[in-house]
Amino acid sequence: YAELQALPAHLVGEIIFGTLVTHPRPVPRHAIAASSLGMELGGPFQKGIGGPGGWLIVDEPELHLGPHVAVPDVAGWRRERMPHVPETPYFGIAPNWVCEVLSPSTEKYDKGDKRTIYALHGVDYLWQIDPRSKSLETFKRVDQSWLLTGTYFDADEVCAPPFDAIKFSLGLLWPFDQTPEAAP
Repeated sequence: YAELQALPAHLVGEIIFGTLVTHPRPVPRHAIAASSLGMELGGPFQKGIGGPGGWLIVDEPELHLGPHVAVPDVAGWRRERMPHVPETPYFGIAPNWVCEVLSPSTEKYDKGDKRTIYALHGVDYLWQIDPRSKSLETFKRVDQSWLLTGTYFDADEVCAPPFDAIKFSLGLLWPFDQTPEAAP
């Protein structure tokens, strides 16, 4: 863990099955997709605006899951699972939901070892976004495996657990690809 803390600020570090894994900070497309998703979910699920509330949605939380340290792009906890925000610089309670935004430097871990770690530690839902293909895959944990529950592309309407109380356009995650309407 000391090696992870000593990393330069331009690197994200994780400890996956005893190995220190590093990768650069996300590129803008990646960061915009993650931030946009957090904004879509934060209003209805964290603040209760147009939705049920009852969640805490956090960008890039450091998760301590047993011997593993993982940093998903976005994570969410139901308030009953985590009624108080910890005073530590990390979260020791596994989230109910995680979202990984895939990139060439992280895709191998996001689709492999991190999926396994999340399932072993009781994360119930996993979403994986790929800004390159403008897609979202949603999964539900069944025992210690993942069941694919949905695949969305481009500007499809997304209504997926655990956030199926609302619908949103997947296209909102790629605002850089939207054509502005002509000015009157």
